Amino acid sequence: MSNDPTLARLANATLLVPFESHHAPRWLLEGLADGIAGVCLFHNNLDGSEQVTALNARLAEAADTPLVSLDEEGGDVTRIGQAQGSDYPGNAALGAVDDTDLTRLTHRSLGGRLAALGFNMDLAPSVDVNVADDNPVIGTRSFGADADLVARHAAAAVRGLQEAGVVACAKHFPGHGATSQDSHHVLPRVEADLDLLHRRELAPFRAAVEAGVRTILTAHIEMPALGGDGPATLTPSILNGLLRDELGFTGVVMSDAMDMHGVSGRIGIPEASVRAVAAGCDLLCLGRFVYADQIERVRAALIDAVREGRLSGERLEEAAERTSALRSWIRGTADRRTAAAETDGIGLAGARRAARVDGELPALADPFVVEVDAPAGMAVGEVPWGLSGWFPDVRRVSPDAAGADRLAAEAAGRDLVVVVRDAHRYPGAQELVSRLLAAHPAAVVVEMGLPIWRPDCGAYVSTYGAAHVNARSAAELLGAGGTVGAAAPPRT
Repeated sequence: MSNDPTLARLANATLLVPFESHHAPRWLLEGLADGIAGVCLFHNNLDGSEQVTALNARLAEAADTPLVSLDEEGGDVTRIGQAQGSDYPGNAALGAVDDTDLTRLTHRSLGGRLAALGFNMDLAPSVDVNVADDNPVIGTRSFGADADLVARHAAAAVRGLQEAGVVACAKHFPGHGATSQDSHHVLPRVEADLDLLHRRELAPFRAAVEAGVRTILTAHIEMPALGGDGPATLTPSILNGLLRDELGFTGVVMSDAMDMHGVSGRIGIPEASVRAVAAGCDLLCLGRFVYADQIERVRAALIDAVREGRLSGERLEEAAERTSALRSWIRGTADRRTAAAETDGIGLAGARRAARVDGELPALADPFVVEVDAPAGMAVGEVPWGLSGWFPDVRRVSPDAAGADRLAAEAAGRDLVVVVRDAHRYPGAQELVSRLLAAHPAAVVVEMGLPIWRPDCGAYVSTYGAAHVNARSAAELLGAGGTVGAAAPPRT
């Protein structure tokens, strides 16, 4: 391995790294001083606003404007809202409202909260067009299934975050919405012709570029119609020919997490990192558990690749220049971040506007609430959801129809509320709900994912997300605690 300090610093400039705990370890602070571009914080780094603010201040002291980022989409994917769920509705709810001013102001408020905590980059928004009902990784993270709707809200979200001085990152290029597999585990393949991809997947990214998005994050998916083999993250014709030359993007291209099986499962993280930078990625999001020793292996692989002629020094210099320009933009928006402030109540107001009711809601005198559990995806993690914060008698059950008779008996003589999350993806949940409804046909069903499977029930409530504010909006509609909002929800 070359011990050229200049080359090592250039390699460092491509790295967005995780770390282990609530405190910045010595290896990280030294690495930031030696040119590591920045950090990405996850649940394991966050323990309340005071701790996060102090941590981010310490990181900022280690170098001149390091990138301090996280995945904070609002809605189901939240880091700062891990304890109780997000105070902001996610993209599906905002898309259901379809008010771009609301989307912009919601993201500006979210940016204000992040800025107050010391973050300067948000790996959001997701601008994928969710056309696959069984998509296991996007779903409510998308504004919707219509490309034009997603495009206009993508632009609004980008503007909102960056008005608060927080770098926005449109993802997952060139579009993860038509997949039925999760790139955390496999390499999904999208079979669509070039014309359709341009009209559907690429339209929101074009809108984000026109809105001035500073970073775009790649997807570990295959799209044969776009040329090349393997994941888009490792495909030069997609990152350069399409994203830069055709769409005109001049900012930082960032990889999705390099520890995901879809990109590195067969070749390892160091080799995948070399190929990603060679293909056109300027910044490598390494993932959640790639710590000091593994980061050193990635750095060494990049340096060795230059020595071996597999990666040009000029490509590393270009990547470093782009990340440097991004950090300069952040310095230039310091006044925005200082002045940025949350808009009180905007998240709950948006969630209330998104909630939909089909049928007539009864006055619940003695509700018995059954929550049908659903697995959390890798991107979501373990974040509380459901109505247990508002109702005293709640059962969280597995999606097993074998328990239906017992639950139906417990609900005898009471008002039954059944809460599901993306029931269309889980046949077991559908069977359980159907058996409960056979015994209690007037029951209320609350769908906290996408409202695709709609059973015959007394009333059907759609929240378009499972964030804390989505849950509260549903609880209000059901009369919990006398907190029903003044405005009536749209009827479908």
